[in-house]
Amino acid sequence: MKDKYYDKLLHIHTMEDKKTSYPESHHYNPYEPTPYSALEKLSKNYTFDKQATVIDFGCGKGRLPFYLHYFQHISVTGIEMDAHFFSNAQHNLQSYKQLINTDQSQAEIQFIYLLAEEYEITSKDTCFYFFNPFSIHIFKRIVANILKSVEEAPREVDIILYYPHNTYIQFLEYYSPFELLLEIKLKAYWLNPDERLLIYRFGNEII
Repeated sequence: MKDKYYDKLLHIHTMEDKKTSYPESHHYNPYEPTPYSALEKLSKNYTFDKQATVIDFGCGKGRLPFYLHYFQHISVTGIEMDAHFFSNAQHNLQSYKQLINTDQSQAEIQFIYLLAEEYEITSKDTCFYFFNPFSIHIFKRIVANILKSVEEAPREVDIILYYPHNTYIQFLEYYSPFELLLEIKLKAYWLNPDERLLIYRFGNEII
């Protein structure tokens, strides 16, 4: 099973808890990690900017940040509003540091305990990952934050959606300047059309 294999390889524990806890606010969804098979497919089909930073909104225990930092050698920041999962991510980070010397790596990995919409986008942030962590209301606020940052520091930015919710798609395609760059269909797509990754881009002309 890939979950156990990769968690063991990376010295972390990111599998879903047996007893799911639900956020107090209806705007936030319960924790569910992105399957490692989806991360494998993403890495094979999408080119990450090695000089930039990936932001994982609703990172949970940190599966995506650890995977991308280890295999893609890029900087990743995980944003998490749940104290329990943030603590898990920090514990995983300490364990991960025993595997790889992060002090000597040019790529950084960090976790921030914060509401996603309160995170201040920096000029180095160019890729933003979402696995349905919250309502469309929160998503719209974050996209507005991204666009404000791009206005202040012009650059190309991408939004990656896994298992994309229709409300996210409709908003990006009809009410934002983002354009669809790439669709990555996963193995289970033929049984469940939601099993895919959609990548939207704003900035340079879509190729």
